[in-house]
Formats: sequence, C-alpha cells, structure tokens
Amino acid sequence: MTGPLDYPLAQVLEIKKRRVDEAEKLVREKRELLKKEQEKLLEAEKQRDEAKDHQQAKLQQLRDYIDTDGMNPDKVLQMKVYLELVKEKLAVEEQKVLKQKENVQTAEKNLEDAIEAKRQRIFEVDKIKMHREEWEKEMRKELELKEAGEMDEIGNIMFLKKLRDTKELNS
Repeated sequence: MTGPLDYPLAQVLEIKKRRVDEAEKLVREKRELLKKEQEKLLEAEKQRDEAKDHQQAKLQQLRDYIDTDGMNPDKVLQMKVYLELVKEKLAVEEQKVLKQKENVQTAEKNLEDAIEAKRQRIFEVDKIKMHREEWEKEMRKELELKEAGEMDEIGNIMFLKKLRDTKELNS
C-alpha cells in the first residue's frame, strides 16, 4: 500500500505556512515604511541644508556690508535680528532632521524585528516538514511490516491448506 498518508499535523502545518505568508507581507510593509521614512529624512536634510545655506549667505551679506559701508547701525542691527531668526529656523530644521533620523532608526528596528519573526516562522514550518517526513517514513515502515506479516499469514494459511489437502488425498 503506497497511498497518501493522513498527516495528523497537516492543519497545524497549513496554519504555520499562513503565518509565514503573513510575516512576508509584514516584512514588505516594513520595508516600504522604512523607504518612506528615509525619503522624509532626505527631504528634511534638504530643508535643513537650504536653511544653513541661507544663513551663510545672510551672514556673508552682513560681513560684506560691515566691510564696505557699515556706517548705518540700524541697518546692521536689522541684519543681526534677521540672522537670529534664520538661526532659529535652522535650529528647527535641525530638530526635524534629528527627529526623522529617530523615525528611520525605529523603522529599521521594526524591519529587523519583522525579518526575525519571519525567520522564526519559516523555522517552525521547516521543523514540522521534517517531522512530517520522519512520520511518513515511520508509517511506511509500519505498513510494510504489517503487509509483510499479512503476507506471511497468507503464506502460512496456504501452506496449511495444501498440507491438509495433501493429507486428505493421501488418506
């Protein structure tokens, strides 16, 4: 008998396979979220760099004004006040970059966790598959032994029948 065997943990195996599929989907989602967070970081860095460049340009403008015709203290004061505003804006942009870097790190950690969970689920499926293979080998051995025993029994019965038939013919 070489027909299919009903594995008792077949439903468990299917559930574990479904969990692997869900874990793979989660990994894809986490990768996508990480990509979006990285794009946001690049945008925040771009905004910060623009603010930094603007600050440097205004600082150079103040220096040039002072070097050439810095006789008007009101104009110098006005430029310094504006520079303070630009400096504050730069600090805000720097904070956004730092916050976004934290978001990227969190997204990376979430992706790593999802990958680890997927790896663990794959390991669980592999364990059950290995168990199934061993179980099937064991069941086939038992079936072969049972069939061999049945064949021996049939052989004995046939032998005894022939022996009895020959005894009846001889008597």
